[in-house]
Amino acid sequence: MKFLIQRVQRASVTVDNRVVGKIDNGFLVFVGVSNEDTKEVADKYIKKMIGLRIFADEEGKTNLSIKDVGGSLLIVSQFTLYADCKKGNRPSFVNAGNPALAEELYEYIIERCKEEVDTVEHGVFGAHMEVELINDGPFTIVLDNL
Repeated sequence: MKFLIQRVQRASVTVDNRVVGKIDNGFLVFVGVSNEDTKEVADKYIKKMIGLRIFADEEGKTNLSIKDVGGSLLIVSQFTLYADCKKGNRPSFVNAGNPALAEELYEYIIERCKEEVDTVEHGVFGAHMEVELINDGPFTIVLDNL
């Protein structure tokens, strides 16, 4: 599993010219799933993400979590996080999870995050999505190999 987390001032995802998810202050999270991933693996990633202290406290130090600042989540499926570019110039995606498993885990991640964070928005699995964001910092973290 891979989470690419961007701390954002705002972000949105559009499908077929319709905004399907939109947040202010929080994390835009791109989620990639492999065939080896499970709900237990997802739980570990969610716990780590929710606990990340990457928001500024009153002294300007990155010391607060998303829950501490009342931040939101925008979760977007992104199989291309598993792009393998070692051979040639055309990426291979053989390491990405099969769509049925990936969608199941993606939906699971969304539901589990809703138990932890007040506002959780998301994209549409398998759809062509347009993602807009204002990265805050910029601050981007990749969670993998937990």
